[in-house]
Amino acid sequence: MIEDVSLRVPPAVAADMNQLKRFISTEKGIPFEEINDIKIVRRSIDARQKVIKINLGVRLALGSDREIKPIYQPVVFKPVRKDAPSIIIVGAGPAGLFAALKAIELGLRPIVLERGKDVDQRRRDLASISRSGKINPESNYCYGEGGAGAYSDGKLFTRSKKRGNVSSILQLLHQHGANDSILIDSHPHIGSDKLPNVIKNIRNCIIECGGEVLFDTRVTDLLIKDDTAIGVKTENDRIFYGPVVLATGHSARDIYRMLHNKDVTITAKPLAMGVRLEHPQELIDRLQYHSKEGRGKFLPAAEYNFVTQVDGRGVYSFCMCPGGVVVPAMSGENELVVNGMSASARSSQWANSGMVVEIHPGDIPEYGDEPLAMLRLQEDLEKRFFKEGGGEKLNAPAQRMKDFIQGIKSEDPLPRSSYPAGIHSDRIDLLLPEEISGRLKKGFLDFDRKCKGFLSNEAILIGLESRTSSPVRIPRDKETLEHLDIKNLYPAGEGAGYAGGIVSAAIDGQRCVEAYWNKINHSQNIE
Repeated sequence: MIEDVSLRVPPAVAADMNQLKRFISTEKGIPFEEINDIKIVRRSIDARQKVIKINLGVRLALGSDREIKPIYQPVVFKPVRKDAPSIIIVGAGPAGLFAALKAIELGLRPIVLERGKDVDQRRRDLASISRSGKINPESNYCYGEGGAGAYSDGKLFTRSKKRGNVSSILQLLHQHGANDSILIDSHPHIGSDKLPNVIKNIRNCIIECGGEVLFDTRVTDLLIKDDTAIGVKTENDRIFYGPVVLATGHSARDIYRMLHNKDVTITAKPLAMGVRLEHPQELIDRLQYHSKEGRGKFLPAAEYNFVTQVDGRGVYSFCMCPGGVVVPAMSGENELVVNGMSASARSSQWANSGMVVEIHPGDIPEYGDEPLAMLRLQEDLEKRFFKEGGGEKLNAPAQRMKDFIQGIKSEDPLPRSSYPAGIHSDRIDLLLPEEISGRLKKGFLDFDRKCKGFLSNEAILIGLESRTSSPVRIPRDKETLEHLDIKNLYPAGEGAGYAGGIVSAAIDGQRCVEAYWNKINHSQNIE
C-alpha cells in the first residue's frame, strides 16, 4: 500500500534517508523491513524555536507495493499543424515562454520575439558589465532570454495561488530540467547557474513543436486597426501579424512610451524602491537559527522575510538571496541599479535582499500621477545614483546600516562586498528621497526589534534597488484579459503590472493564451 505521513524531524534525520526510515519505523510503529520505498513530497524548515525542526510530508511504499511512482505525469507537447493560427508573443521571459508552451498545448503556433540574446550569449554580456562597466542596452540583467529572473536568482516562491496552478508551473520547470527539490520545498529555488539550461530546454521544446523564437528582434510598434491589435513591427521593419501577448518584462520603457504616444491607455502603478542590504551570511545564520554556531552541517543558508507599515506605506524585504551576490542590474547607460542573485548551492559568504518602500503615484509631489510618473521617478533616481557613484565603472554608493540610521557617512574601509564593480562610502540616506529613506530608517528599527542584531554595522546598504516591478499597469478586462480598449492585445506578466516573479508571471502568460483560445473557440461555436 501507499501511505502518506507527516513528520517533524531533526535536520540530521531529514538529510539521511536511512535515518529517516528508522525514525518513521519507530515513530509510526511500522516494521523497518516493511518500508520498501520512501519519497519526500513536502519539506519546510521550522526555525521559530531554538530547536530547529524540519517538517516533512513523506510517501511510503509498504507491503506489496515495492516502489513509489513519480508524483506527476509530464505534459506531452505535440507538434502544431503548419496551418495552425499564429499568436505573437513579445518577450521571452517566464510570461512569454510559458505563454508559448500553453499555445502549443492548445494547438496554436507561437512566434516569440525577444529583443535580447539567448541565455548563452547573454551570459557573456553580463560578464562584461561587471568587468568593464559596459552595458549592452539589449542584452543585460533585464533583457534577454529568460527575462530578469534568469540571472537574478531563479526563486520560485509565490503567494499568487489564486491566479492559477502553481504546481503545474513547477512541474513544467522540472520536466525541462530543474531539480526534484522544486517540487518539494516550501520556498523552491533553481539558482542562476541552473536556470539557463532549463530555459534552453523550454526554447527547444517550442521550436521542435513548430513554434518560433527569434532573438535580437526588438518590437518598436503595435499595429492597430479598428481598435484591434493585428500585429507588431520590429526595428528592422519586419511585420508579424496576429493577436499579441505583450510580455515585455518590467523594464521595457521604450514599449511604455510607444504605447503612451499611440494613446493606448496605460496608468501609473505603485512600486517599491530602496536599497540592496548585504549582511555576512554567518550573521544571518546565527540570528535565524538562534545559535552561536550558525547553521551547522545539515541546514541551508538561512533566509529572512521582514515587513512592516511606516507612515501608511509598506516597508519590506524583497528577493532575499541567502549565500548570494549583489549584481549590477541596469538596462541602459548612465543608470545605476543593483539586484541580487544566488547560485543553486547558495554558498557565498554573504546574504542580501532588497529593502524597499512602497511608493504610490502622487507620493512624491513633483512627479504627480500621470501615466509615466513612476517611470520618470525610477529614471531620475537611477541617474542620481550613477552620477554620485562610479560613473562608467558602475562603482556603487554604500553606507553601513547603523550609519544610515544615524545619518552619517561611513568611514573607510567599508565591509567587503560581493558587488563585482566595487563600492564606495556615500550618504545613501541623502541620495534617496526622504519619502523612502525616512521610512527605511523606521523599518530597520522595527526589524531589529523583531530580530535583535539584524541592525548591524557589519551590514551595508548598496544603492539603488529600483526594478522591483513595472512602473506602469496596462489595464485589461478582468474576464477576457484583453486590453480595455484594444481587442486581441493581451498585456501579460510583470511588464503589464499583473505579476511579481517567475511563477506568477508564467501563470499570467498561460492565462492570456487561454483567454484568446476561449475567445476564438466561443466565436466558432456561435457561428
